[in-house]
Amino acid sequence: MVSSATHTNTAGQHRLLVPRLALMMFLQFFIWGTWSVTLGLVMSQHNLSRLIGDAFSAGPIASILSPFVLGMVVDRFFPSQKVMALLHLAGAVFLWLVPQALVAENGPLLIGLLFGYTLCYMPTLALTNNIAFHSLSNSEKSFPLVRVFGTIGWIVAGVCIGVSGIAASTAIFQLAAVCSVLLAAYSMTLPHTPAPAKGQPFALRDLLCADAFALLKKSHFLIFAICATLISVPLGTYYAFTASFLSDAGIADVSSAMSFGQMSEIFFMLIIPLLFRRLGVKYMLLIGMVAWFVRYVLFAYGVSEETRWLLYAGILLHGVCYDFFFVIGFIYTDRVAGSQVKGQAQSLIVMFTYGIGMLLGSQISGALYNRLFTPGVAHQPADWTTFWLIPAVAALVIAVIFLFSFRYKEER
Repeated sequence: MVSSATHTNTAGQHRLLVPRLALMMFLQFFIWGTWSVTLGLVMSQHNLSRLIGDAFSAGPIASILSPFVLGMVVDRFFPSQKVMALLHLAGAVFLWLVPQALVAENGPLLIGLLFGYTLCYMPTLALTNNIAFHSLSNSEKSFPLVRVFGTIGWIVAGVCIGVSGIAASTAIFQLAAVCSVLLAAYSMTLPHTPAPAKGQPFALRDLLCADAFALLKKSHFLIFAICATLISVPLGTYYAFTASFLSDAGIADVSSAMSFGQMSEIFFMLIIPLLFRRLGVKYMLLIGMVAWFVRYVLFAYGVSEETRWLLYAGILLHGVCYDFFFVIGFIYTDRVAGSQVKGQAQSLIVMFTYGIGMLLGSQISGALYNRLFTPGVAHQPADWTTFWLIPAVAALVIAVIFLFSFRYKEER
């Protein structure tokens, strides 16, 4: 009798596993989407546009400092879902204080608060992956289905702030703070994801995450890590300046326009399992990298009123750009990592992409923006063309390097 009841309960939990993980992803990316898409626009409203590049550097620096060591913590000491709950709760406090810094036009305080928040948030990107991969029996098929709800969360966030008229106001941070508290509470109900190496002797090599770095001895993983870092430089440009660019190009509802990119992401996320078996890791990653080149070329030549449709085409390419490189990259990393360092390995990729790559992207694009555009002077279409052609060429060069250097033997 007890055995039958236990079996029924387990079966029920199994059926609800994907919806539970999907809600986790939805909330995770809803929070990020509420404030990051129009952050540059909000800063411009409060005379802080010169600091946009620095503001978008806070997250990458946090990605370098925190998630990697945190990966070691969840691999050896604490369950992932509990760590995630604590981080989102702490992050909510920072988010709630950000509007005060914006209203006061206090740039240093704003950058400090954003840095504090991203120290809490960026590690949770790896934690959600870790919880999902630990719980799902067939990650190649199930993970894209779970991850697509993160995209849906981002879209819903963009539409919500656009329709409600708060996209250019400080209220976006208050909304994100409330949702962070909700996700902190919900995290405590997620599937238990224990530390796989808990109880094993601890050594200095564990603190330095030597086992995760040892993955770089595999030539294909080293090439992937280098190219993932480099392709994230153009990604940093996209996140930091697309909102300002679209506003200059005459698009009124920027957040809703950018949400079309996430809508395309849903479609491409869902067809990943169909294409993954046919194309394999290498060519799906390559398609994603080439898509970044095409997107920036479309942006460069879509600045006039007659060619505005090119901007929407570039936005719709986001699904290929993100899914085919970053989602496939997380699946590939899960394959390559051993069972004892999965958390560290996911954090390693977050550090390379959202950390080092996007930090370089934010700083380089910020310097380029300040060089091409003068505050208080109307932005010229030709300057935006130059601005976007530079990351376009960079993405193409990276894709060519990856094509001829990445050699990975596919698993059956």
